Amino acid sequence: MIWDAWRTRKIGVGAIAQRQHPRLAEMVAHARSRSPHYRELYRDLPERIESVEQLPVTDKKMLMERFDGWCTDRAVTLEAAEAVVDDPARIGERFLGKYTLATTSGTTGRRGIFLTDDRTMAVVTAMMLRWMGDWLSPSDILKIIARRGRLAMVMATGGHFASAVAAARLKKRRGKLVEVLSAHMPMAELVERLNRFRPSLLTPYASMAAMLADEQEAGRLHIDPVLLALSAEGLPEAEYVRIARVFGAKVGNSYAASECMFLSYMCSEGWLHVNADWVAFEPVDADYRPVAPGEQSHTILISNLANRVQPILRYDLGDSVLQRPDPCPCGNPLPALRVQGRSADVLTFQTSSGDVRLPPLALTQPIEAVRGVTLFQLAQSEPERLELRLQIAPTANADTVWREAEAGLRNMLAEHGLEHVGVERGGEPPQQGRGGKFREVVPLSGART
Repeated sequence: MIWDAWRTRKIGVGAIAQRQHPRLAEMVAHARSRSPHYRELYRDLPERIESVEQLPVTDKKMLMERFDGWCTDRAVTLEAAEAVVDDPARIGERFLGKYTLATTSGTTGRRGIFLTDDRTMAVVTAMMLRWMGDWLSPSDILKIIARRGRLAMVMATGGHFASAVAAARLKKRRGKLVEVLSAHMPMAELVERLNRFRPSLLTPYASMAAMLADEQEAGRLHIDPVLLALSAEGLPEAEYVRIARVFGAKVGNSYAASECMFLSYMCSEGWLHVNADWVAFEPVDADYRPVAPGEQSHTILISNLANRVQPILRYDLGDSVLQRPDPCPCGNPLPALRVQGRSADVLTFQTSSGDVRLPPLALTQPIEAVRGVTLFQLAQSEPERLELRLQIAPTANADTVWREAEAGLRNMLAEHGLEHVGVERGGEPPQQGRGGKFREVVPLSGART
């Protein structure tokens, strides 16, 4: 599988399609024969599926409501899975002795429980090695080996999140060479623990990496990792450059989900390359019609072509993406995209002529353009009021940064006829969710999305 992943990447576009199409047909046939839910859902479809667009759309709500019938292993039940999820002592335990169990943090309002089989974990490993081959030079790899591959993971703890499950497994296997640190830990304690451990590999959420870069710049943190492998949220492009400069390290980011842990990874040009040999993806509009490369989608549909215990087929992931219309200058033949934000993070405002809905990209671009902003969060505190929470670089003038960010945001609102929407300066820094991640845009609680 590792050799096939490398060879597919080497050969290019033709090899990617040759791998994806038969894997899709095989997964659909497997889902039909082993999952009562899919057997019913696909009852009127042709016997052989030639295109993913022939399939109906699924989502988390649908699959979780039909959990027992969705899973292809009849021994799997929601009751048994929830018994594991409700017990923090069982994080990292193999479910039924053969599956990896993880939950989503529930930022979209519903917790998901996802199982991964060993075949999928083998694909995850193969994709990770393919990523590393793009991110690291031979000398980087030698440096990591010389430092015994000490790995520090900064992530959400206390739940069966995918990162926490992976950390528990790695800690059990590698012992003292793995340091697991909570994203909710006080910064002073986090800095002290990292200084003592001195990792060669650091895997924080992207927003946490920005905060740690602030600590390194301020002289409180003094570590020299070879690679920072970021995850979860995106950052302004300049922040990736700053983090790499501050730590003197390579910086890589990935875009993935519990539904598909090997979805994509970032290249040197800042684009996320989809592992399309193992996942079919479709940028679509609000009616699930395809959008052309170069146009922003309402959401993205994915089909995980590896996981047989819980088939994820034409699944609405809820993220708005922009697919690159031309070959990426980095030379990677895998399709490239950028994530613009969750479609669930669209903000709705009322005007005399009707509702105005603003996607995350429109809201975040004027803030990202301001120098000195390392992290931000825009929360709809009232129907016609926004609270802008900023984390500002230590070397920047906070008042100047705030004025520029506020001006850019107000100009964008005015362009959409929303001069009446108030913008206030948040008294608190950006707030973490229960899963330790930051949402850049937070709609009004209970708002329609």
